[in-house]
Amino acid sequence: MSTDGFPSATSVPAKDVGRLLLRCDDRPGLVAATSSFLSDAGANIISLDQHSTTQTGGTFFQRTIFHMAGLAAARDDLERDFAEQVAAKFGMDFRLTEAAKPKRVAIMASREDHCLLDLLWRNRRGELDMSVVMVISNHPDLADQVRPFGVPFMHVPVHKDRRADAEARQLDLLRGNVDLVVLARYMQILSGGFLAEMDCPLINIHHSFLPAFVGQAPYRKARERGVKLVGATAHYVTEELDEGPIIEQDVVRVDHRHSVDDLRRLGADVERVVLSRAVLWHCEDRIVQHGNQTIIL
Repeated sequence: MSTDGFPSATSVPAKDVGRLLLRCDDRPGLVAATSSFLSDAGANIISLDQHSTTQTGGTFFQRTIFHMAGLAAARDDLERDFAEQVAAKFGMDFRLTEAAKPKRVAIMASREDHCLLDLLWRNRRGELDMSVVMVISNHPDLADQVRPFGVPFMHVPVHKDRRADAEARQLDLLRGNVDLVVLARYMQILSGGFLAEMDCPLINIHHSFLPAFVGQAPYRKARERGVKLVGATAHYVTEELDEGPIIEQDVVRVDHRHSVDDLRRLGADVERVVLSRAVLWHCEDRIVQHGNQTIIL
């Protein structure tokens, strides 16, 4: 089992295990066509999860985990044949990946360490199916904390009047080298130009008070308002600030006895858990975007 309670492809040996994720208009025969194709190719289905947005006429989503001897060598042919024989017939968007090839992940952070160090720690323990290839920060403060994990730490200062230069340097480091960028409390707004140039998804984490209590000192403002819940939201990054498809959220209850420091501590705890779940699900190919929503399979 994965740490979030979902059955995990990593609970079986990753060698020769494939993941097939697909989306298309719902119609009869989709599961049968996919299963028959894999069976004919010599694959054994380990698990299959599916969802349709409505009983008829909706959008269909499916995640299939299968074992196929010699998958690494056969993958390209398998992908091409599926595209021609199944996907084209049913108008499917699909993605075929190998469990034995972890996602290459870059983490961007600023001065707060809780999300960054939690991801590095979970990754070192084998709880996250990914390979962290670099940490990028606009401050040098966390370099010594990252060093014991053996991950390259890149300090790219971001000055108000030279933001474009900083983003150009970040793009040089990231493009073509990573499959996912995680903003682990990276306290800079990325420009639309940067996002347009990136060739992989980005995941962000923030407190769940939004759109209330924006700006500085959100936990102080929240306590003054008497909130009863503290939470966090992880979502894909889009040009619309904090409006991207939500991947995961969670909350803890609080009351008048909790100080501002208590709220910050509880908020940091929730942020760690929510972000790690979102990253895990992405790296295990569980997420399909549907408009501004996500389907987690």
